[in-house]
Amino acid sequence: MAVEKNKHIDVSIVAPIYNEEDSIPHLVKKIHEVMSVSGKSWELVCVDDGSKDKSAEILAALQEDYPELSPVYFRRNYGQTAAMQAGFDHAKGDVLVTIDADLQNDPKDIPNLLEHLEKTGVDIVSGWRKNRQDAALKRNLPSKIANALIQRVTGIYLHDLGCSLKAYRREILEDVRIYGEFHRFIPIMASQNGATIDEVVVTHHARQFGQSKYGIDRTFRVVLDLILLKFLLTYMNRPMHAFGYLGLALLIPGGLLGTYLTALKILGQDIGGRPLLLLAIMLVLMGVQLIGMGVLGELMMRIYHEPHGRKQYTLKRKTPKKTAPKKEAAAKGTKPATRGKKSKS
Repeated sequence: MAVEKNKHIDVSIVAPIYNEEDSIPHLVKKIHEVMSVSGKSWELVCVDDGSKDKSAEILAALQEDYPELSPVYFRRNYGQTAAMQAGFDHAKGDVLVTIDADLQNDPKDIPNLLEHLEKTGVDIVSGWRKNRQDAALKRNLPSKIANALIQRVTGIYLHDLGCSLKAYRREILEDVRIYGEFHRFIPIMASQNGATIDEVVVTHHARQFGQSKYGIDRTFRVVLDLILLKFLLTYMNRPMHAFGYLGLALLIPGGLLGTYLTALKILGQDIGGRPLLLLAIMLVLMGVQLIGMGVLGELMMRIYHEPHGRKQYTLKRKTPKKTAPKKEAAAKGTKPATRGKKSKS
């Protein structure tokens, strides 16, 4: 089924690609085999993240045989998060499915994700690689540590946030923008806008071609990103609460120490050589600086929201289901309100 111009697309599959020249032909073929019998209109958005091998050339050649393929080419390597955001920006489907290009995710699981999305009515269905086929120490252990940290900090209890195989309703992604290394946190960011999430077990294969781009250092990057994410989710619209509380926690003890030392000085004691003097000065200065950062943060948030008319809330796209009036109201002779009709005199 060829993708015609301006044709409605049910499902967009987004695959970030970096140096996967051996995997790409198999990936495109498998996705085509699965989706061509799904009964849905679809497209495959492959984002070449500045690959240094022949990935871009292979994508261009495959496009002639697979009209559903819609490649996007970066001028240089920007990272997986930027590639995924570019895929979201170019995708046209009502549902967006993300998948890795290294064939470790199985395209045969895509219909299961779509079916679960329709059946449960949730906004996001996340894959769970229950039986991972990766190295225990190099990949599995760091992943388990990262997932445990993320669950503890965010309160989103998914078994496998690092799994790229996920299905999203388009409307929930329109209010989410990802930067840096935040691609793994999309469900968490979407949940802050009211998105509902569920997960299904998916198949995971050992890597067949190329080398993994991840290592043990990924855990440390996740920790740093998690600190930033926690700040953004909790204090994005009220930075004074973050910096202000910490500033007061330093300023108050510093002020009390300063008062105590001032009293000693008035009583005639020498305080010049006391370590407490340096500590009091340091605490006061740090407290004032942090409160000042909170004020600047508040000003920046107003500059961010007000000139461009950005909203601090999101609205539901679907109208809630109507419910019948309660019997008690009918018994009292009250009638449900109607619109667009006038009572006859």
